[in-house]
Amino acid sequence: MIKKSKVFLWGVVLTFVLAACANAAEPDTPAVTPQPGTENAPASTLTEGVTFRSVNEIIDADLEVTDFANDGTAVLPIRTSLPVACTIVYGDTPAFGSLTLDQDMAGGAHSDHSPLLSGLEPETTYYFRVQGVDDDGVVYLSEVMTFTTPPLADEPATTNLASPAMGAEIVGFSSAFGDAGVPDRWGAGSAFDDNPNTEWSSAGDGDEAWVEVALAQPARIESVAFQTRSMSNGTAIAKAFTITTDDGDTFGPFDLPDANQPYTFEVAIEAQQLRFNLMDTTGGNTGVVDIAVFGEFIGE
Repeated sequence: MIKKSKVFLWGVVLTFVLAACANAAEPDTPAVTPQPGTENAPASTLTEGVTFRSVNEIIDADLEVTDFANDGTAVLPIRTSLPVACTIVYGDTPAFGSLTLDQDMAGGAHSDHSPLLSGLEPETTYYFRVQGVDDDGVVYLSEVMTFTTPPLADEPATTNLASPAMGAEIVGFSSAFGDAGVPDRWGAGSAFDDNPNTEWSSAGDGDEAWVEVALAQPARIESVAFQTRSMSNGTAIAKAFTITTDDGDTFGPFDLPDANQPYTFEVAIEAQQLRFNLMDTTGGNTGVVDIAVFGEFIGE
């Protein structure tokens, strides 16, 4: 349950998170200099002319932190009635101490937001504030609110043969956004970790994106669940995928109706190594939220 705090926003001085929507400067780009007389100006002067409004003007639903996971992550889904660049500041005191950006790599202003909160401890109360800025520089703020994380959940024994918990290993992938390593954010390991809060993202591979996993031993595979990643600008969506085994047999294509959930497909495959190729994509940083492989190891 999220509750409004008695901490209110008086004399707020914002540090705008322009990194979410600005391009890195080229080496020969001249340095940005402040207007004369503003170098040591008080904060009250620097915020003159900035319009502050309540975030309630552009959000008509409750702000609810969801999808708490044992790895200390959770998501705060937000839909705004107009495009804004969104950030969340949060921490276990009203001083916050952590900041998260929208997971959408497109940057800039948009309406569907899913900022990922990380580093959360179980059974802890956190303070947070939603901040957004539109293309006209209007700043939207929420009150300071709180949420409390649940206790650690009992981890069910996974039946996903492609999970690292079952001894599976990533043996190849087309690329990863930001040159992420397998266990890193956006890394290929996120495609098989049974966590809906994490995703593998390629670095702009479009239809050429692929990821390959080796199971702990050969298996009879009866079904495969697959959820494509997506971005708010309509890119990164795979509309189909194929599976190629270490024997060179290819299965599919398997059609994906949308990116809203995982879809399960019945198969009859015997293999140890599986390569998933993304097909008929909308281009960009294509990738996978989760892949699960179900069946039994041969010989068990």
